[in-house]
Amino acid sequence: MNQSRRTFLKASLAVGGVAVAAGAGLLAPSRVLAASWPDKAFAATSVKDALSILEGSADTTESKDISVDAPDIAENGAVVSIGVETSLPSTESISIMVPKNANPLAAQYLLSKDAEGYINLRVKMRETSDVIAVVQSNGKLYSAKKSVKVTLGGCGG
Repeated sequence: MNQSRRTFLKASLAVGGVAVAAGAGLLAPSRVLAASWPDKAFAATSVKDALSILEGSADTTESKDISVDAPDIAENGAVVSIGVETSLPSTESISIMVPKNANPLAAQYLLSKDAEGYINLRVKMRETSDVIAVVQSNGKLYSAKKSVKVTLGGCGG
């Protein structure tokens, strides 16, 4: 049997398996995510509103158990790398806020009870602003922030 025929058969089996899984409803992430997608929080125009929608409260306590790793100066606001790490026990979620963006909620991560409290992402920042990490742990909200100076705008600037 030649190599191209084997490749064709493998690809056919893979496509067939995906089709069967999709037909059985096993590959329907839109149904799973649709109920929990916080579209109103991502559309909010203030940090307070976004947090109130996400968590039911905008009251946070600053914590030294959260570290925000971001550059002091971002040369390009279109791609700002941010890392958040927390040693708080039972971390349930980590949200990233950029108050000076038109919509301050940049990301929300829901973590399982066994997950480590660490995320890394890239966000757009339209101007110099604080980056605020909000961590939900044991039903309470904790925060930490870091100021990032943007020299070239990313969200329309």
